[in-house]
Amino acid sequence: MNAFETRRNRLYDWMAMEGVTLAMFEDFEGRRDPSLRWLTGQPGDALLFLSLNKQSLLVPWDSNMAALYAQADMVIPYAEFDRQPIKALQVAAEIFKIPFGSKVEIPGVTPYPVFLQYVEALNDFDVLCRNSGIQEAAQQLRAIKDEEEIRIYRKAADITNNLITLLENDLRSGKLKTETDVALFIETEGRRQGSDGTGFETLAAGPVRSFGIHAYPPYTGGPFATPGMSILDFGLKYSGYTTDVTLTFVRGALSSHQEKMLALTEKAYKLALSMIEDGVSARKVALSVDALFEKAKKAMPHGLGHGIGLEAHEAPALRSRHDNTWQLKPGMIFTLEPGLYDPLMGGCRLENDILLSDAGAEVLTKARIIRL
Repeated sequence: MNAFETRRNRLYDWMAMEGVTLAMFEDFEGRRDPSLRWLTGQPGDALLFLSLNKQSLLVPWDSNMAALYAQADMVIPYAEFDRQPIKALQVAAEIFKIPFGSKVEIPGVTPYPVFLQYVEALNDFDVLCRNSGIQEAAQQLRAIKDEEEIRIYRKAADITNNLITLLENDLRSGKLKTETDVALFIETEGRRQGSDGTGFETLAAGPVRSFGIHAYPPYTGGPFATPGMSILDFGLKYSGYTTDVTLTFVRGALSSHQEKMLALTEKAYKLALSMIEDGVSARKVALSVDALFEKAKKAMPHGLGHGIGLEAHEAPALRSRHDNTWQLKPGMIFTLEPGLYDPLMGGCRLENDILLSDAGAEVLTKARIIRL
């Protein structure tokens, strides 16, 4: 049994508990869901139907890509359904011989007017569209990576670490001078190193723009790594999985206030990392970091971290919000990214990707505060 079949089986078990006979995943422009890729290997632009009898039907827009990447029990091109998801669902119900009156689940993000169209077209079934449905169940399962995902992630981290070394060397030598230089270097050299590309738009902010959590625009033709603190936030994809790291580059003498910001950020990172263990409350870790900054009369304006995988931001959440009930478990991969920002002094952030294994926390990436 391959990894995709194993993942689908976990959802079939969920369907049995929920009494859902047929479920639909949709990954098209406007309603993206990377869980479809997690379940089949299809890069995107497809529908996926799972039946309670443990059969899967993939309906790809690009059947050539499906033949190359996807694994499902049946594959039927989207064009055969006039590229209409309701029609595809009707045929799936016929193929799988779904009994009338059965629960048929569509994505919870389906707009209400469209949901009514599904209800009208499938009036012999109980059509479900809910927040706590199978899509959320898949997201919860994706929070804990399996062996194949961890293997992919180690490779993605290796490529990212190689690039960090190259970036440091070229910034020290002055070869890279502007934010654009840095962003384009990551895009081109990352692909040369074997990545699929960047996992999200690179954020390169020189000293005059590093005060923003996420600088806008993400990068400009302005100087980077000149005297002061510069922030670089980027990720590289490999087999669909993205890393997410943030480095702070420091050049020249800093003020005492800036040095305090850097020291506190590093201290917060070390504190958070020391708390990572099986069963720890993600909120507890975030609250501890918030308390550290508060004691120094500082405040971090964002969460401590987040899960990563097929998306740059996914479960689990590491933040201090009251509704955060996540507990960290082996197999989870997430970021720790404390940071401080000052409109006059600039900002600093340190972010690495952490794998929690049975042996404890393993830092996969090698981002750090680099003094040039």
